[in-house]
Amino acid sequence: DAGLEMDMLEDLETLQFEYGIQEEDHSWLYLLGRSHGLTTKACAHATFFCKLLHNLRESFSRKSLQEKQTSRCPLTGLREDTPDDDELKVGIIGGGHLGKQLAHTLLQLVPIPADSLRISTRRPEALDEFKKLGIQCFYDNSSLVEWANVIFLCCLPSQLSNICVEVQTSLGKACIVYSFVAAVPLPRLKLLLNHTNVLRPQYQCVEDLASIWGADKEITAALQDPVVLQATCPYSPAGGIILNIKWLEGVFYAAINVCTAKDMPHSQVLQLLNELFLSKHFEACEKDRVSFQKFQAQDFVSKAYAKNLSRKRPFPWFDLTAVQLKETPFSQYLSQSTTFQDNLTHLYCDSFGITLTKEQEPEVSTGSSSQ
Repeated sequence: DAGLEMDMLEDLETLQFEYGIQEEDHSWLYLLGRSHGLTTKACAHATFFCKLLHNLRESFSRKSLQEKQTSRCPLTGLREDTPDDDELKVGIIGGGHLGKQLAHTLLQLVPIPADSLRISTRRPEALDEFKKLGIQCFYDNSSLVEWANVIFLCCLPSQLSNICVEVQTSLGKACIVYSFVAAVPLPRLKLLLNHTNVLRPQYQCVEDLASIWGADKEITAALQDPVVLQATCPYSPAGGIILNIKWLEGVFYAAINVCTAKDMPHSQVLQLLNELFLSKHFEACEKDRVSFQKFQAQDFVSKAYAKNLSRKRPFPWFDLTAVQLKETPFSQYLSQSTTFQDNLTHLYCDSFGITLTKEQEPEVSTGSSSQ
């Protein structure tokens, strides 16, 4: 009955957001669509990033299990890993509109188990909907960053300085801080946090924003719409909101840092990245008899460094803020390899459960590299 009642009220003009707005102010309504579009894109890219980290950790678990099976000895006395050692743990600082939308999206689309997601906010009592799902909601930023592998900053710019002071000493080197605080640039973030493992997506809106975003659809539902999802693809300019592709470089180097924290030899890291990002393309190339270059060490470090990198040595630890602000060896790879761009677009959509046909492939844009 409640659903029927909502259907009856749905088209009533007096209940629409635009009702009551003066005619001369209607030109500002596009800001509503832009805000929803930015939130949709931000949540989509955060979801893709968490899926990547989840897949990485699953690979660690499989590798660890294989090693135990092949080298198990009853007299070794080695410590068994706890069951959740390789479970991705995500923390959100901020329980406002963006924090809530992000939590819903991660829960449903990664999906992250409720006990692997925690939220720290000044008003935890306002998050009953998440508490009922089994998510811990509290106000203790310091303990949150001690626990999490990834921290999403969804706070106001005016709150950021105090938050950084609170978490600085609790922030482990391997913890990835992912900032949605658009008003605070990367160099400032690095300084405030005294931390280099920081990601910050940057978006640019064009004047003629597409109407596909709307403000009447839940983000999780919108990301199951092929048109909306394609508009969120990292290389796509569709929808009028463009992602700075330096974010994608940061994602790759962040994944490498995760492996380095596990002391994984760089040769195994390359193999893992090839499996995660290029395996489907290898199959297509084999069928079409097209040669395709796998990732190599010199795609991520200088040729001189790669030449002296022994097979069993890990990659160096990368400063993600520098990666997003400067040219890297991977910058050239991303800009020149259109086959990789096509493959990433398909992989991105596949990760949301949507398979693109040839006709649906979005127009590609490399985006701006300036910060």
